Amino acid sequence: MTTPPAYEDSHLSRWLRVREFAVPPSMIETATARRQAGDWAGACAAAHVDVDLDLRALARSHGTELAARVRADLRRLAPDLLRWHMPRIAPDGLLRPGLTLALARYGTGGRDGSGPVHLVARTAPAWADSGQRISLALRGRSPSDTGHGPARAHPHPRPHPRFRLDLHRHLWDASRSGELRTRSGASDPPPTGVPSPDLPEGGLRCAVGRWAEEAAILLRAEGRPAGPVAVRLGKGHRLLLDADPSWGSGPSRAPSPVAFRSAPARRASATVPVLPDAATWLPPDLELLRAGLVEAGGLHPLVAAALVPGHVPAGPHRPPDRAGAPRLVECRGARHRIGLVDGVLTPLDHDPAELRREELLVALTGTALPCVRAVDEAHRRPDCLAGVRERLDHGDIAGALAVVEGLLGPAALLRDGALRDALEAAARRRVTYGLYRAGLVGPAPGRELAPPSPSSATRRTRPDSRRTRTRGAPPRHATSAFPSSSASH
Repeated sequence: MTTPPAYEDSHLSRWLRVREFAVPPSMIETATARRQAGDWAGACAAAHVDVDLDLRALARSHGTELAARVRADLRRLAPDLLRWHMPRIAPDGLLRPGLTLALARYGTGGRDGSGPVHLVARTAPAWADSGQRISLALRGRSPSDTGHGPARAHPHPRPHPRFRLDLHRHLWDASRSGELRTRSGASDPPPTGVPSPDLPEGGLRCAVGRWAEEAAILLRAEGRPAGPVAVRLGKGHRLLLDADPSWGSGPSRAPSPVAFRSAPARRASATVPVLPDAATWLPPDLELLRAGLVEAGGLHPLVAAALVPGHVPAGPHRPPDRAGAPRLVECRGARHRIGLVDGVLTPLDHDPAELRREELLVALTGTALPCVRAVDEAHRRPDCLAGVRERLDHGDIAGALAVVEGLLGPAALLRDGALRDALEAAARRRVTYGLYRAGLVGPAPGRELAPPSPSSATRRTRPDSRRTRTRGAPPRHATSAFPSSSASH
């Protein structure tokens, strides 16, 4: 079976953009430094992960032993690695909205017999997902969470069976990240004797060689005997494979004749366990490496260490400083420079009196000099606008502001245009997320206030004649939504 090149190009190019913008190097460095210093809460804050759990309340309700186990897992948690591996959706590679996935399962009941407790990670619903933030919480068998936070407003508070990172701790646990090489199938060739099922379009991305062992891991975790496991390969396409929980647990990896049999199924029974997506598909980082589209230095350090043994990580990431480099503009038959003067983008080859005359000419609807037009275009629709929007979409506000300040200067006044509209729209979405976190919008018992529609949440208002500073004076609705870039590091 061959995969259409257009499909592969779209899939890999999307993951290239995700790896470039979704988890910036500055976030990884800050979160790693805080985690290694023992500050797990600070690491979560650096990785834009909200903590909605109370370990003291957990100790009172479920005992100190369980609280100690949860605290130990939080200290092993690499929140930036979790963000790196979180499920994402097309076409922009944003976090899958409204998702609850299990990170760890503690098979013990509380003092009130409430049953097992899960450490879960959640994403906000689509109408409130600005900032692409993740939240950590504890969930028991009872309807109410073991903690605090906007759980009641979450559309799917129960852990999703397709996204079980409690069976793939190497995707968030820094102490077990090296298991990625084995669990991804990058270290060993596929076992012999495993039949190849009929796969849908894009089936080359399936980790067929790992299915038998991963299905056995799933059955052992569920305490089930040998039986069928459902594999979801897309909308309307299912496979059933017969798995044995003893497969792969002994010294031999040779499967029995009935260890892995696949059969097409239109709909799997609700009682049949579902193979997690992390075990169904090849990791995108492995695909990018094999396609030669990314080097080990472009991956998360823990991922690079697992997939590329012997890789030596580079030093601390330092973005290129382009603030002091002037740009050239063709103006009146000569090449003039525009650059930063006192923190503001300014034409360098025109005296102040001439620039004041040009501003008056523009106010009278005249045509300004090319240098002045270049500065105005940089304020309204710069060449870096696409990158700024990508960073805003993925929640990297500090990175977006750094790009803007590097272009226009930290003391610049934003003018009406696409750049200012993008910043103001992101600020309004951050306000919506804050209202969701506070429980002031969204579904809740006894509340009639509905969440804003997607169109109103993303609508851009008509810009006015006011100007906005890139530092110190954010757009009118975003005073608390946009911290300065220096405060975010």
